[in-house]
Amino acid sequence: MCGIIGIVGMAPVTARLLATLKRLEYRGYDSAGIASITENGLERRRSVGKIANLEACLNDDPLVGFTGIGHTRWATHGEASERNAHPHISGKVAIVHNGIIENYAALKSELREAGFEFQTETDTEVVAVLIDSLLQSGLEAKEAVGAALKRFHGAYALGIMFESQPDVMYGARKGSPLVVGIGNGEMFLGSDALAIAPYTNKVIYLEEGDWCRLTRESYEVFDSEDKPVMRKVQTVETEEDSADKGNYPHYMLKEIYEQPRSIAKTLQAYTHPVHGTLSLPKDATLDFDFSTVSNVYMISCGTAHYATRVAEYWFEQIAGIPCKTDIASEFRYRQPALAKNSVALFVSQSGETADTLAALRYCKVQGIKTIAVVNVRTSSIAREADVVLPTLAGPEIGVASTKAFTAQLAVLLVTALHAGLSRGTLSEDEFETHSKSVAEIGSKVDESLSRDGVIRAVCELICDADDVFYLGRGVHYPLALEGALKLKEISYIHAEGFASGELKHGPIALITDKTPIVFVAPTDELYEKSISNLQEVAARKGPVLLISDRKGVEEAGGAPTTTLEMPDCDQLIAPFVYSVALQLIAYHTAVMRGTDVDQPRNLAKSVTVE
Repeated sequence: MCGIIGIVGMAPVTARLLATLKRLEYRGYDSAGIASITENGLERRRSVGKIANLEACLNDDPLVGFTGIGHTRWATHGEASERNAHPHISGKVAIVHNGIIENYAALKSELREAGFEFQTETDTEVVAVLIDSLLQSGLEAKEAVGAALKRFHGAYALGIMFESQPDVMYGARKGSPLVVGIGNGEMFLGSDALAIAPYTNKVIYLEEGDWCRLTRESYEVFDSEDKPVMRKVQTVETEEDSADKGNYPHYMLKEIYEQPRSIAKTLQAYTHPVHGTLSLPKDATLDFDFSTVSNVYMISCGTAHYATRVAEYWFEQIAGIPCKTDIASEFRYRQPALAKNSVALFVSQSGETADTLAALRYCKVQGIKTIAVVNVRTSSIAREADVVLPTLAGPEIGVASTKAFTAQLAVLLVTALHAGLSRGTLSEDEFETHSKSVAEIGSKVDESLSRDGVIRAVCELICDADDVFYLGRGVHYPLALEGALKLKEISYIHAEGFASGELKHGPIALITDKTPIVFVAPTDELYEKSISNLQEVAARKGPVLLISDRKGVEEAGGAPTTTLEMPDCDQLIAPFVYSVALQLIAYHTAVMRGTDVDQPRNLAKSVTVE
């Protein structure tokens, strides 16, 4: 969601602002703009749609300044239009903003009564106008920033410039992430470390309520009470090749094909360097003991939620721990009663998902031990959790999550196995057998990828459909939900996932000869029941795509319209093998329909507002 870049530089900044906005395209946006302090004062350029439109605007009407801010906007308040695009300017103040100012209406009314005018429909404009009003009341720029921040309710990451201070920039964060980059004679602001990675690897992660004042040579950080504070300067490493599609037509396809490597890299962090056995990182095992746990709550959003739905089966069946999964946006507002000696596990690719972070804070207030499964160890969720279990998928650029999902599954599976061993529900021999299966995940995913051409061909069955249903049983029911999510995200086909056994309880009424059904049904203890459900659909002329192993395809006979044979594998690791097929089905269907695979409409990569 929305990207921010700010530079207090030694040379003209427009080209770097623009280049950074291109790097931030993966976050999802519908308009973009930059502002700079030029010899004429504050100036800005904005456009709707792709960064290429902004680039064309700047080619026709350049900006030349040494201090500047840039922004990619994902609309919340007000339509996607040039007028509503950031940066916003009021008087001598320019700002960019990620988040939502929840009390903007009250502030807007107050400022209008004081004679100030508004030009947009956004909540963000009130930030610029309020700061402008404080300047006009006689406050200095720094005082105006500190005073304004105390008036805002909601979430914000802000970049602020004043025409009167061409070599100074201010930043602030509450609820939305913001980092300071320390360069050589330059300073940077970014919505994440990836934004400023080409310019510096030395960053400060602003903490909740922090704000800062940057010059070319210095930085100051203040807490929510305006007291100067010291924050740790960290050296971060980013994978630069992640921002390059290489020979792939889309980031999503590149990231699908990166999964054998990203899974292997993740599992390496959970493998003892000497004995080669699976284990949790040393700091996690020191801080936490599953043998005393009464319940596990797993809380997340979107694709991460479906990863926890898969893991729910693992924790209960392998470790014998009562487990409940929850959508983060519902969890804390339900005010759940949490069992004593329970643990709450939070899964997020970015580690900045606003609803998940809020749920984590709720659990901490309740005195519940918290575990974070995140892809960014320096993220807010990672910093606030008691225990961090990292995924090592690397930066994921495509909006539709692929390699992050399977990396999350890998960590959750290892954690469930560790819990089973700790609790005595798994013997040493059983643990070793399961560990051998885990070691095969990468090669089995490679086998799945080798079927890409066949997978593309079966997409002909669904690419022209208006509705597609996904069905699965047991651990493959959450995969059906994830497969449906992937399809709707990037192809814009209405898709729904159902537990196969629920078919007769309503969904079967929707089956017609124009409603493709994707069955995820490997040969397991529930296979016969799955095939019975398949027959029910076939009897109603529904075109069926069966995804199974060789034995499953053979035993299904002629009932399915189309079959997709997947590699034989231990059922423990089948979710990895089958999720790859579902990702490729969504990808190829979207390509056939001509949609924007990497930046699907209305979606953002990291959802940092509730």
